[in-house]
Parts: sequence; C-alpha cells; structure tokens
Amino acid sequence: MKTDQNFSPNLLIVFGRYPVPGRTKTRLIPALGPAGAADFQRRLTETTVETVTRFAKPHKIGVMVCFEGDSKKKMRRWIGADAILSRQVPGSLGERMQAAFLDAFQRGTNRVVLLGTDIPQIKTDHLKQAFDALDKSDLVIGPSTDGGYWLVGMNHPVDLFKGIQWGTDAVFGQTVALAKKQGLRVKTLAPLNDVDTGEDLKQVLPGWSGEKPYVSVVIPALNEAANIEAAIERAMNEEAEIIVVDGGSVDNTVELASSTGVRVVTGPRGRGMQQNLGAKTATGRVLLFVHADTLLPPGYVNYVFEILMDRKTVAGAFRFKTDLEHPSMKVIEFVTNIRSRYLKLPYGDQGLFVRKSIFESAGGFPEIPVAEDLVLLRRLLKYGRIGIAPAHALTSARRWQNLGIFRTTLINLMILIGCYVGVSPVTLASMYRSKDKKPTKIPPNGMAGSSRVQGARRSREKAV
Repeated sequence: MKTDQNFSPNLLIVFGRYPVPGRTKTRLIPALGPAGAADFQRRLTETTVETVTRFAKPHKIGVMVCFEGDSKKKMRRWIGADAILSRQVPGSLGERMQAAFLDAFQRGTNRVVLLGTDIPQIKTDHLKQAFDALDKSDLVIGPSTDGGYWLVGMNHPVDLFKGIQWGTDAVFGQTVALAKKQGLRVKTLAPLNDVDTGEDLKQVLPGWSGEKPYVSVVIPALNEAANIEAAIERAMNEEAEIIVVDGGSVDNTVELASSTGVRVVTGPRGRGMQQNLGAKTATGRVLLFVHADTLLPPGYVNYVFEILMDRKTVAGAFRFKTDLEHPSMKVIEFVTNIRSRYLKLPYGDQGLFVRKSIFESAGGFPEIPVAEDLVLLRRLLKYGRIGIAPAHALTSARRWQNLGIFRTTLINLMILIGCYVGVSPVTLASMYRSKDKKPTKIPPNGMAGSSRVQGARRSREKAV
C-alpha cells in the first residue's frame, strides 16, 4: 500500500488529552488541586512530545498526537506545528487505541508505536528499543509497575484490545495472553512507573509532592480598609495563596486583612516594591498581582490556566471594567479593552499574571513611583506574548471620580506616552497629585452603582 504523504513508514503515536482543570488527572487533584493536576499533565505531555520529537527527527519517524478534549486549534497552539494532530474516536481506551493503529496502517505505515503521557521516565533509548524490537517481533509492550503498560507497538494490524479490563492491574497480563493466543511474537521492555495518584507522585517525583498552590495572588495595599476584605474574598480559591503586602497603612487595613487568615507582610511604601516583596515570599508557579480596590472574576484560576496554555504566552491580564455606571466610563472601558487586546498593554488594575520564572528573569517590577506595570509589561514582551482573558476584573472608579473622568483619562494617556519617550517617572507621578477624597468602597458583590456613589457624595457635600 502506498504511504500517505503526511505519514512516515514508521510512526510514533502519543496518546493524550488537552488539559482542563478539574477534568484532567483527577486522582492527583487531592495532592495538586484541579489546576495543579492539569498543569502537571500539561508538563508531562510537553516533555513526552519533546522526547518523542528528539528521537523521531534523526530517524525520520513520523509523530502523531492523538488527542481528546477541546479543539484542534487549541491543541495546535499548545503542541506546535511539527506533529500531526488527530482526534481520538469515541469509545473505551481499547477501542480508541485500536482505531489509531488501524488508521495508521491503512495509510501505509509499516511500524507503529503508541505511548501515553504519564511516564516521566521515558527516554529516547526506550523508543529505539521499541522500534528495534519490531524488526523481529510482531508486538512490543512496555509494562508499567501498576499492571498496565506505558507503550505498545506492532508491525501489522492486530486485534489486541478486546475484553481487556482497563484501569485494573490485569491489563498487561491479559494483553500478553491475548497476543500469545493469536500466536504473536511478543517483546517486553523494562517496566516503568506511571503517575496517576498522589502516592505515585511521591515515589516517582518526590519534588512534586504537595505542590500547591498553582497561583499566588499578591495584593499591595495602603490605607485600603474600605476595600481589602472584598478583594481578599474574591481572590479566595483552593489553588491560590493570598499575600497582602502593606506599605504602612495608618488605618486598620492590616488588622482586617489578617482577620481573613491570609498572609500579611509589611514593607516600604511603593506599589512596585510591595509587589516585588510579595513575589519573593510567593510559592505558586504563577504570580497574579491585583490592586486592593479590584475584584477578580469568579473562576479566575481557570482563566489564568487557559491563557498560559499557549506556550508562547508568558503573562496576561483580565478585561477592564469599573464600578461606575456612566456613559463616558463605558467608552473608556471599551477603548481600554481594545488597547489591551491589540497593543498587549493592559494596566495593573486589570490583574496582571505571569509565570514566576519569567517574572524573575525580567527583574520584577521597577521600583518607580508610577507606571511600574507598563514598564514590566514592556520587559515581558521580550519573553513572549501577553494574553487577555475573556473575563472582567472589576476595579474602583474612585480615581476617575476624584480627578474627573476626562482629566484622569488624559493623565493616563500622557503617562503611557511618557513611558515610551523616556519621561522621568517622578515627573509622571506628579500628574496624579491632587487633594484626595475618601476612597470609594467596592462591595463584595462587585457592583457599586453610580447613583449610590454620587448620592453619598452629594450627602457629604451638603453636610459640609
């Protein structure tokens, strides 16, 4: 049979799935959390594909990633352009593997080796042994220590997977027995450990044990008693640690934050310095910086995970929205979101998140009096893309109320331009100097209607 132009006479099939928190590696969730378990599977898959590709290229062997879950577009964005992508057919594991083998042979492939993505010990030597074995044997199997197998290969179509009790410790034995019943020559490779449970994790990769949290939320605060509890409440998540960094509040911000049970540290005043201090104490693999007057969207961890599934994306933010229901503010929100999406320059009050390793490589936030977020983002663009999550972070409009919508917007624009043309941060910071008013409080439900805010302001003015 003539070989399909997209296929090699020899083919490696990687059987995997698109990681989704809560639906991937579910038996690891007690140890790692939903996003942590999905992230573990993501990294295992990437490592497996890299190992397979490293072996396949010099040997002119084709690589196909046979996946389940989500779209081919997202898989391509994640895995890259080198591998052939194919969606698994519906059915049991055996039916899906059988279909993958038959499809490959029908396209003219001569030797096919299929492996999973949960074997962190896989090396190129294992793959070479598998293909070499098929020169003299009909079937090659790599058993796993839990009674299953981490690899199976054949050099012609074989009905091998019917009647197997998948998910039990009898899988390997039943498969070998079925092969021998058909008179097939079977070559067995050395057993390897797969990772399905927290106990497997401790034995195979001790360094991964208990690797919560997935994300560290850093909240810089200064006299934010009116808002800090709501910000913390919205940030609460089983996969997040929350670190409030106080810059010398004279109100009861520290006491209120401490009463919630989150970690509170104190440091010098200055948002850049405070956020850097929080990052140093963080243990999550992703850092999320959110202002004390900003509320994160529900389910924010999943949004962060999905944005960072793109291997070329190093950081991201949420869409911009304020608590002020005013036509002019809606225009500003629209323009800000357009700028964030296309220029990849979100503001800090949109909740910036970044892989911790990249944040450290970029040198963290510059310790300047204003625009530390914009300067960091320009640094991060040298490492990769900035993504925008399809959910809004709700921030207080108090700055626009205090200075005026038009004036605040003009100042923001001047600061943005000033950062690009090299104006001193001290000079830029002076634009915000004005007589501060009492800060507006954002209620926990996330909506402070403009009529209530304006009514309260009129009441105070009348009392004066």
